[in-house]
Amino acid sequence: MPQTYRIPASPETIRWGTFDAAHKPLLEVESGDLVILECVSGGPEVMPPADSPMRVPPALAAIHASNPPRPGPHILTGPVAVKGAEPGDALRVDIEKIELGADWGFCGFRPLGGTIPEDFPYRHLLHIPVDREARTGTVPVGGGITLPLAPFFGVMGVAPPAEWGAISTKEPRAHGGNLDNKEIGEGATLYLPVHVPGAMFSAGDGHGVQGDGEVCINALEMCLTGHFRLTLEKGAKLAYPRAETPTHFISMGMHEDLDEAMKRALREMIAFIAARANMSPADAYLLCSLAVDFHVTQTVNGEKGVHGMLRKGLLF
Repeated sequence: MPQTYRIPASPETIRWGTFDAAHKPLLEVESGDLVILECVSGGPEVMPPADSPMRVPPALAAIHASNPPRPGPHILTGPVAVKGAEPGDALRVDIEKIELGADWGFCGFRPLGGTIPEDFPYRHLLHIPVDREARTGTVPVGGGITLPLAPFFGVMGVAPPAEWGAISTKEPRAHGGNLDNKEIGEGATLYLPVHVPGAMFSAGDGHGVQGDGEVCINALEMCLTGHFRLTLEKGAKLAYPRAETPTHFISMGMHEDLDEAMKRALREMIAFIAARANMSPADAYLLCSLAVDFHVTQTVNGEKGVHGMLRKGLLF
């Protein structure tokens, strides 16, 4: 029977800012097991002031007090190894549940970051109260703007190929990572190519809500707990991350040039349709123009993102 494991966020279970095949797993699970990862977000410099009613979760405070190295921007919980995973396989990640981990989040920008840093060469930060029961956040501008939450994890990924060494969590690549794809929330499934034995899955960068583009650098950054069912698809030979929701199949493309990211997302969707519908790539290309919506995922991670969405039931 599948087992359930829970990993709290602590100085011993997180790493700040890197994916690396050399990271040792916190535990090894069987294919089909459920892993609950408690994830926290934010450095000491973006915490609410001491006189604020918003409190820093104890796990996050303990991580700050331990003063870990910060070679990249995100706090990740993991990695978790999946027994039997080998290069050439795919890891299916079913996101069964997402719990809100705090009653606030933050959003901001800084010099040299974001989509138009030349227009905003300074720092600006908002702390946003969250109503966990109503699952809303109230942005403290314009008299208060209440947004319904749609939580997801900005970063979900496996270890990259060993020859890449340690890489930052900032840029999304073939291992997944900082995808910032708001479609991959509760009830969605992410497929990741396996590059090293065990796959080595990690998650973090909780987002309470985000618009496509994530234009200023941040979404509503907050602590989340994710329930991830990890299942191997042996011999899948997946080259690039894909996803699906209850309503759509999703292709993805990442590149520092947004045009190239679009081309990658399109080629991935063409290949998916051609294989699943047993049609020529030329016909699949036509169908992409007729039936697939392409969105700008994010423009702020160095490697920009585009994702294509094909509604289920149209072709298969």
